[in-house]
Amino acid sequence: MSNTTDIPMMDAVSLSRAIHARDLSCVEVMAAYLDRIEMLNPTVNAIVSLRPREELMREAKRCDDECAAGASRGWMHGFPQAIKDLADAAGLPNTKGSPLLRGNIAETDASYVARMRAAGAIIIGKTNVPEFGLGSNTYNPVFGPTANAWSADHTAGGSSGGAAVALAMRLLPVADGSDFGGSLRNPGAFNNVYGLRPGIGRVPANTEEVFLPGMSVNGPMARNVADLAQLLAVQAGFDPGQPLGLPGDGAEFAEPLDRDVSGLRIGWLGDLDGRLPFEPGIIDLCEAALPVFENLGCAVEPVSLEYDMEDLWRAFCTLRHWQVGANLLPLYQDRSRRTQLKPEAVWEIENGLKLGAFDITAASVRRSVWYQYVRNLFTRYDFLLMPSAQVFPFGIEETWPRTVGGREMDSYHRWMEVVVPVTMSGCPAISVPVGFGEAGLPMGMQIWGPNRGERALLELAHAYDRATSWSEALPPGA
Repeated sequence: MSNTTDIPMMDAVSLSRAIHARDLSCVEVMAAYLDRIEMLNPTVNAIVSLRPREELMREAKRCDDECAAGASRGWMHGFPQAIKDLADAAGLPNTKGSPLLRGNIAETDASYVARMRAAGAIIIGKTNVPEFGLGSNTYNPVFGPTANAWSADHTAGGSSGGAAVALAMRLLPVADGSDFGGSLRNPGAFNNVYGLRPGIGRVPANTEEVFLPGMSVNGPMARNVADLAQLLAVQAGFDPGQPLGLPGDGAEFAEPLDRDVSGLRIGWLGDLDGRLPFEPGIIDLCEAALPVFENLGCAVEPVSLEYDMEDLWRAFCTLRHWQVGANLLPLYQDRSRRTQLKPEAVWEIENGLKLGAFDITAASVRRSVWYQYVRNLFTRYDFLLMPSAQVFPFGIEETWPRTVGGREMDSYHRWMEVVVPVTMSGCPAISVPVGFGEAGLPMGMQIWGPNRGERALLELAHAYDRATSWSEALPPGA
């Protein structure tokens, strides 16, 4: 490298190779990233709880000593890595963006965090989130808002907003996140990076409860698909502490992704025949990306869903009230702390308190019916496509969009309904960039694959990535 300012511009696959070939030292890598964070993070506020520089440089030096002795911890050896502030990383705060948890220091790593650390990552801090991960706009009373990488006046999305912006600004080589209602996909779209929501059980979850069917999953984000696949290979694999997890060790995702994707059948869902409102320009951008797949030899055609999508939304809300509300209930029950919860958290809890066991069972049954419907769709199509968001990044001071396409939104997350069909199916999907709207703000599109189809999904996304130039685009000032 000509100078250390070039290092953060390297893709993660090349960075790993350079470290292992000893063309770059881990000390050089750490210094380059910390210098860049010092320069750019004050503008975007993507990384929080940053550890002292001297500690991190000592850890980087230990990684160099291991390399000199012919040892490597793994693919992420010497990588600076900041963990989403909803997951435990030993010795670091896990505030979840709440003043109620400001002094909460994790004693152990979450399972997937432990895997990244074991693969050589040096945990430098956390990435910012909305309070308790609620809402696709990253702001909270502990650390404040995270700005979009492409415009400081606009939202980063969320809840993996800090992670997506850190990637886009080249403050991290790769990033981790989680997704309940689009939290890996929406901020990926809003910041021109890739975000993969794996299928249920592919990456170990953060929850203590291991038997009930949760809807939140952990997964990778990256600037390109090759990097993303390597991070998934680190994160994925069976965890004996989570009996419903999928078998395997994740190694399949580390294999080369190049393949001939010609002949694949792809369905374009668009706005679900007008059922979902969109800000003008989003559907146009996504439709302009469809020829990329056709030029790769895929057959793309419109698909209509003969399904009651409003019923699916109601089932999603019921299950979300239950799962989110149950996690936050102890804070709500303490009246002295309840007033410090954001209104959206109180809304989820109070609606959850109205539910009975039979209500939850009925919603889960409706979710199961939807899965069978989607499973049948994937006998006709190899993949499905739909937008990743219904609006472009909105003003950073706006908590959430009240109207979309002239329609009023009846909840803080209704404007992200386009991500719900994937979440409710339990299947994997990746948000890929599709370009920029008239205001210069990014947008993305979901590629949705069948259950346990992450490998094939990554192969198609990689072909798309190679056929476009979005991975090379840099935000202003980056």
